[in-house]
Amino acid sequence: MDTEQLNSILSGALIYLGVVALAFWIGMILWTFRDMRARSRDTFAQIAVAAMVALLNVPGFLLYLFLRPRETLADAYERSLEEEALLQDIEDKPTCPACKSRVHDDWQACPNCHTRLKKSCMRCGKLLEMSWDLCPYCTTPAQVVTAERQTDNGYSRAAEIPAPMDSPSRGRARARRGERIEFVEGEDNT
Repeated sequence: MDTEQLNSILSGALIYLGVVALAFWIGMILWTFRDMRARSRDTFAQIAVAAMVALLNVPGFLLYLFLRPRETLADAYERSLEEEALLQDIEDKPTCPACKSRVHDDWQACPNCHTRLKKSCMRCGKLLEMSWDLCPYCTTPAQVVTAERQTDNGYSRAAEIPAPMDSPSRGRARARRGERIEFVEGEDNT
């Protein structure tokens, strides 16, 4: 092999290595820019990081890898969606106390098990919680308490008993003793 051939082989290898190094350098700049674009909306930060890699080459690329944001914008968006879904599950969604199926706030009874969920105020007609002793909208006291009683034909029937006006805590005391108390709609007897 003569020197001319050796020089041409070496120059060809150097040109090849130069092209590979140039392609690698451009690839690092483009990858860094695209990676930063996926991690930040700040255009200045995207350009600054690409310029840092262009000027410092491999050390700039390694520096970027150490300093880049941990999560991408897509990861942050997914995480926020998951958190929102968890918060919605945690929020108080009304359920039937008997069958635990979901119910709406404006339902008076559960459509699955027919458990009474709310009662209507005798005066204004707004829906009240079963445990309320008076209507917070019109301040009408709870009027009717039911007690099961046997009729002549053997069927049980709810008898209407006016709730005592002077002692709203009596109904709560009965409930604590374990007696069954239900509030039902009825006509205003006052």
